Amino acid sequence: MAASVPMTNGVTQVRIAGFGGQGVILTGMLLGKAASLYDGKEAVFTQSYGPEARGGASSADVVISSDPVDYPLVTNPDILVALFQEAYVRFRPLLREGGMLIVDDELVHPDAGETGMHAIPATRMAEALGRRIVANVVVFGYLVGKTGVISRDAAIKAIESTVKPKTYQLNLDAFSAGYERARGDRVS
Repeated sequence: MAASVPMTNGVTQVRIAGFGGQGVILTGMLLGKAASLYDGKEAVFTQSYGPEARGGASSADVVISSDPVDYPLVTNPDILVALFQEAYVRFRPLLREGGMLIVDDELVHPDAGETGMHAIPATRMAEALGRRIVANVVVFGYLVGKTGVISRDAAIKAIESTVKPKTYQLNLDAFSAGYERARGDRVS
């Protein structure tokens, strides 16, 4: 069963943050696409990245609602996915009280006493699948499995309609690995 995700007025704000090259923007696009095209929800996706193609700060924000979205920007995320230490430091203070924090446990070292956090070895799991580059899709699967903010079927349809056909199976395997991990994990 998915964890309860706090919402404000039926709206879920999600911020995915890391550095360029981690697939942060693709992850946000998959989430928004799944919500809007395949789950019948309203969704707004915005992205932010530095001038560097790889290595600079990058974030993807998705607002999901059952009604039209009144305000398209994420201010206090209900869900924060941090894939890089700098992203954790910068955005953790903005996480809504009682919100859900998901981190890649190899790349983010939370403050002592951090509670309500979900740590996943996404990079290590992606490497076990043969391609480190799908760590973002492992995290996407984990987010879907842990929160239920979109359906599993919608997420798979978004992957299928977005990634190149030759990488579909790898991405599906990465999503499934993250999703199954979420179903068995407990909060730390």
